[in-house]
This record gives sequence, C-alpha cells and structure tokens, in this order.
Amino acid sequence: MFNGAMPAASPLRAPDGYWRLGDRDGTGLSLLIEKRSVGVNMLLAVALLLASVAYLSLGTTALDPRAVIQALAGQGDMMTVFMVQELRLPRLVAGCLTGGAFALAGILMQTLARNRLATPGIIGIDNGATAFAVASVVGMGVSLAPSAMALTGAVTAAVLTFGLATGSGTQGYRFIIAGIGVGAVFGAVTQLMLARVGIDTANAAYPWTVGSLNARSGGSVQLLGIGLAVGFVLAFGLARSLTILRFSEATARGLGVSVNARRFQILMLSVVLTALAVAVAGPVGMVGLIGPEIARALSTPRHVPVLAATLSGALVMVLADLLGRTMMAPIELPVGIITAIVGGPWLLWILMRPQRSRP
Repeated sequence: MFNGAMPAASPLRAPDGYWRLGDRDGTGLSLLIEKRSVGVNMLLAVALLLASVAYLSLGTTALDPRAVIQALAGQGDMMTVFMVQELRLPRLVAGCLTGGAFALAGILMQTLARNRLATPGIIGIDNGATAFAVASVVGMGVSLAPSAMALTGAVTAAVLTFGLATGSGTQGYRFIIAGIGVGAVFGAVTQLMLARVGIDTANAAYPWTVGSLNARSGGSVQLLGIGLAVGFVLAFGLARSLTILRFSEATARGLGVSVNARRFQILMLSVVLTALAVAVAGPVGMVGLIGPEIARALSTPRHVPVLAATLSGALVMVLADLLGRTMMAPIELPVGIITAIVGGPWLLWILMRPQRSRP
C-alpha cells in the first residue's frame, strides 16, 4: 500500500576507472576524477623531484644529496649553499618552467591541429621568436627587450603560418608545410643577421639560436613563471573543449563548443607560452614533441593530458640540461643540442608509426 513516502535515491556509482567526489545521489554537484590520471601525474611529479635532486647534486663539483637538501634550507657549508642556491637552483627553475611551457604549448597545438607533428617548433613559431629576439640582441634597429621581441616574433610567425594555410585552417598537412616554410625563412633571417655583426656580438646571440639555459634572464624567468601559471589555469579550463576538438568540427559544434573562438584562444595561448619560453632559453627543439608523447603514452585517450604533458616537458628539459652539463664536463653542451639528438629519432618513429596514437 502506497503511504506517500518517496523511495530513497540510490547512490550513483562512479564509472569504472573514476572516483566520484561530492554528492553521490545525483541531486547536487559531483566531480569525477580519473584514477589513472592521478597515478600518472603523481609518478611524473616524483620523477621530476628525483631528477631535480640529481640536477642540484651533479656537476663539475658533485654534492651529496643530503647536503643539497640542507643547502636548500640555507644550512650547511656556505660554499655548498652558494652553489645550490645561486648557481644551480635558478637554472633548475628555468629548466622546469621552459620545459613545461614548451610541452604545454605543444600539446595545445597538436590538439588544435589534430596532428602529432604540429608543435610550435616544427610550424615555425620557435624560429619566429628566435629571429626577433636575436634582432634585439644584435641591435638591428630595435631596442625592445628580447622577451618582448620574442613574443612579437612568435605572433608574427603564427599569423603568417595561419594565413598561408588559408583553406585548411589549422587542420591537415598544409598547415604543417606552411609552418615549416615560415620557420625556414625566419631561420635564414637569423643566420643573415648573425653573419653581418662582429664575432663578439654573434657569440652573445649564439645561445638564442641553439637553445641554452646559460642565457637566462632573471626578469624573463619570472615573467615565464607567471605566464606558465596563468596559461596552465586557462588550459585546464579549456580541457573539455580540447577533448571535444579532437573530433570533427561538426561534432564539436553539436556538443556546444564555439569552435572558432576556442581555436583562436588555444592558438594565442600556445604562441604566448612559446614566446615566453624562447625568451628564457632560446628555441629548445623537440621538447614540445617529446613531452606530449610521453604524457599520451602514460595516460588514457579519454582526455587531453594537460598536466601530464607539462610535467613531462619539465622532466625532459631538466634531464637534457643535466646530461649537457655532465656528459663532457667541464665542456658544456647546450640543452638544445641534447634535445635535438634525442628528439630526432623520436620524430622518425612518429613518422613511421603515425597510427599508434591520436593528438
């Protein structure tokens, strides 16, 4: 006999592979968290932490990891404190920030173009930023700071690539070919500028052409830190749109995504992140390719792994710079050379097996 009482709502089960946080009966707000994503991000964070300790410990003068930890707190031998806090730690921070920015820009661009090769370096944005930054360093009639010039160059390269790819937008190989052409032109302009200045000026601008953390500027690093923090928050807010944009334009529009607006936002975010990273370290190639590939290999294909890509990029940059500092010590190899050596075979592998994963 019905007594007027409503049956109690049964708790909603979380889908397989997820945790549900918040209201479980379906009457309020709840949040689904993918278990594998949490595990992957924790694994990458621990790996980055261990790599950072190794980075601070190894070098021309090797330090005990326990002494490094004490030095970070300002304790222990004063020479050790100086080496850790004044010499190695600022460079480590620059490496983490630039690697994270390159990889975040890379996965955003790859998702936008639905192509694993569409990284800022390959489509010319790195070279555009580098050409303008070098113009500032060698004094080619400009007086803006390298960071401001790098941003101008990145925007210019992006506009040219997008304009030359008219008809295909950011999709397909026409966009990639246009970017390669734009990058080649800016690369030639950079070499021309270096050939027309004195040897001392060319040496000062050299790190901008290969990618090196030796040329970092304190102000540029701080600006990059702010930009990466803001950029990550914006990218995280665009996570749902990024996932949907991997499908066709008609599908994305049907699911309520403003495709043109989202593409513009993602493109501008990638350009700004790339420009800020180039302003610190120069055009460090392949990090925007390797970082996202590592993140996708570890993560599920349900979502775009924004955080995992950022952590992977930072890890790749730290390990590459550590290898460059120690492999032929006391001679130091620029980090851009190390990433090119590692990233070249990786790029060939992607070209030979493009069907293995999707952006």
